[in-house]
Amino acid sequence: MTVIIGIDPGSRRTGYGVIQLEGNRHLHIASGYLNVGELPIHERLRKIYVGLNEIIERYQPHEAAIEQIFMKENPNSALKLGQARGAAIVALSMPVSEYSAREVKKSVVGHGAAAKDQVQFMVKRLLNIAGELQADAADALAIALCHAHMRTLTLLGK
Repeated sequence: MTVIIGIDPGSRRTGYGVIQLEGNRHLHIASGYLNVGELPIHERLRKIYVGLNEIIERYQPHEAAIEQIFMKENPNSALKLGQARGAAIVALSMPVSEYSAREVKKSVVGHGAAAKDQVQFMVKRLLNIAGELQADAADALAIALCHAHMRTLTLLGK
């Protein structure tokens, strides 16, 4: 039995998703997001670090995965995202596997250009989640599922 935590880092909301692997089954354990909103950057980073520490303490994951940064138009946004990502990695205090958004979408939906609502739909379906699933939590669960799939492929030697 392996527990995996997936992190979708954000400078305003950092999503987390915890799944458990039991053979070929993936079970949803927990998910949500840390809302750090409009706080000064040092407080946001502290809140991400402390919040993830609490989640890690509660669920005791064995492995961790996080989304890589992608650069759009605004380098300042990328810098803030990188800081949030760094706070998350330090909080995890274990080796962390990194996946691009394209890899995550391809792993969960089947193609790397999938829309957010397609990712949410497939995550709910794969993990048998009823009801609403917040977007940041769905993304974090997708990252954890991607890691589980990549881990299986590695174990199979593919």
